[in-house]
Amino acid sequence: MSRFSSALLLSLFLFSAPLTGCGYNAVIERDEEVKAAWAEVENQYKRRTDLVPNLVNIVKGNANFEKSTLESVVQARSKATGVTVDQSVIDDPAKLKQFEEAQQQLSGALSRLLVVVERYPELKATESFRDLQAQLEGTENRITVARKRFIESVADYNKVVQVFPSSIGASLRGKSVRPTFSAPAGSDKPPEVKF
Repeated sequence: MSRFSSALLLSLFLFSAPLTGCGYNAVIERDEEVKAAWAEVENQYKRRTDLVPNLVNIVKGNANFEKSTLESVVQARSKATGVTVDQSVIDDPAKLKQFEEAQQQLSGALSRLLVVVERYPELKATESFRDLQAQLEGTENRITVARKRFIESVADYNKVVQVFPSSIGASLRGKSVRPTFSAPAGSDKPPEVKF
């Protein structure tokens, strides 16, 4: 083996050893996990917004249905789809909050719609409405699971970014703490039930 090759191997070893010890690779792994979890969150929210027009069209078919409830669902969907969503959302607390607020408005509008539907037994009895309602409920469950996984992956990522010595690897990659979802205001209080 030539002196040059030996010197090259030695310098590569000396350079790479501190990087593996400083969490450089761990930061990359956690970063990719956060990105994958975020992609699943986006996917499930998109699934929900894709179901809304079908739900609105079925409900619209009932001539007696309250138009204001439908309009609030349509407006909330429009707002939710109007928020620009890309990978930068996971690094920008303001963008994440804007995305989260738009999705919460859509969730609230859909909840109100489903409550109002209770007053229309002929609408609830249609097979197409029941099918869409079941798909929507399944999607809401998937959203909950995807959000939970995202929150967990961000927590793991944030630990790696803040803890020594992996914080060195994070600073080498220009990575810092990421924001995550938060509970909506008032969710710490149980809902009031009135009869």
